[in-house]
Amino acid sequence: MTSTLFQPIQLRGLALENRIMVSPMCQYSAVDGCMTDWHFAHLGMLSNSGAALLCFEMTDVEPIGRITPGCSGLYSEANEAALGRVVRFCRAHGQAKLALQLAHAGRKASTAAPWKAGKTLLPEEGGWQPVAPSAIPMGEGELVPRALARNEVKALVAKFADSVCRAERIGFDAIEIHAAHGYLFHEFLSPLSNRRDDEYGGSLANRMRFPLEVFAAMRAAWPGHKPLGVRVSCTDWVEGGWDIEQTVAFARELKKLGCDWIDCSSGGLMKNQAIPVGPGYQVPFAERIRNDAGIITIAIGMITEATQAERIIAAGKADMVALARGFLWDPRWAWHAALELGAEPRIPPQYLRARPAVRADVFGERQRTKS
Repeated sequence: MTSTLFQPIQLRGLALENRIMVSPMCQYSAVDGCMTDWHFAHLGMLSNSGAALLCFEMTDVEPIGRITPGCSGLYSEANEAALGRVVRFCRAHGQAKLALQLAHAGRKASTAAPWKAGKTLLPEEGGWQPVAPSAIPMGEGELVPRALARNEVKALVAKFADSVCRAERIGFDAIEIHAAHGYLFHEFLSPLSNRRDDEYGGSLANRMRFPLEVFAAMRAAWPGHKPLGVRVSCTDWVEGGWDIEQTVAFARELKKLGCDWIDCSSGGLMKNQAIPVGPGYQVPFAERIRNDAGIITIAIGMITEATQAERIIAAGKADMVALARGFLWDPRWAWHAALELGAEPRIPPQYLRARPAVRADVFGERQRTKS
């Protein structure tokens, strides 16, 4: 049996040995935007998960772009030094290639960590006023964001490019832009959150303008041989909002600018979203974008079983899969998937003794023969 999930894939100059990515997972454990020893434990472990690509958590380009005070940032020398330390550790002891997700939380910023109920943080509680394309809160009881002035939108383009330069100095292999889940880029894209009357609002072309300007600036600042992808929410799951047709148009424009993959998620913008969650529920988005925009796609969302992931890739519904909670529950998910699908996992020599070399019945027979 030849597993398609464990076939290599090339993203510009980056060769990946399989089609599995560890999704970025916010840990809410940074201090002033700087990664800590928790990230050593978390990312060091996942760098040996068997996935070909490990994407570091959503990392923000300015302090007010963080979801929580504990979110990672890449806007200062201290942030760069702390992140570089974690990257060097993963390089020295792990096997995965390393990507970084860059983002801005927009109106979803200034909240407490999820285990503290994720409540809105007021300035006197250590929070701040979030910013957004328009002064529209996510829902009742949420902070009303301040609408970004035109010059502030332009300044954010430069901030993203600056963070890309920092990521290059650190030595990341790839970058993913977070334009999903109701964060700033998604807020500009969706007509439900973008009510601007300048060149950044109104028509689809105008709503796409800011994300495309940022992508172009990041692509120019990022080495040509290194891949740059985008995570998108393919639909708001709300009538009158962002949808798959607009996403396909966005993907086509990104491809023209040199985008290397679309990571296909959904939702996160509105509290009244109605998401039909189930195994592989977002895979059709990856298939549609792959076919209609002619770009590499990554399928995500309740992909938990090796055979499920194999079917997605084998059927041409996506080029890669990404898992988050699956790797939290089973940090060796890709090792186990490889064995199940007849591929050979790359296991560090320190752990080789744990590999089930033969079936239990065969092992028992060998033991009896020896005796």
